[in-house]
Amino acid sequence: MDLQSLSLDELKALRKDVAKAIDSFEDRQRKAALAEVEAVAARHGYSLDALTGKKRSKAVHPPRYQHPEDSAQTWSGRGRQPQWIKDALASGRSLEEFAIEKK
Repeated sequence: MDLQSLSLDELKALRKDVAKAIDSFEDRQRKAALAEVEAVAARHGYSLDALTGKKRSKAVHPPRYQHPEDSAQTWSGRGRQPQWIKDALASGRSLEEFAIEKK
């Protein structure tokens, strides 16, 4: 591939594709290494959690905000804002209006 003949947009797209490929490769390598370590632990009669003393679970964050008309729609305040929050904020409402009261 002749990089000198590529435009700036093509070079930026290539850089983005290379970064994705590297991330994907590293993720596959990590998963393969983890599977190998878990297999070795299992051959010895242990789980990886038992050997490390750690539990591999995601932390659950309780919801802090709730849709006023549909109580099934909640948001913990972490990560991307749901569309209903974005729409409400865009229309001038405040985030505190949706806060779930602690009992």
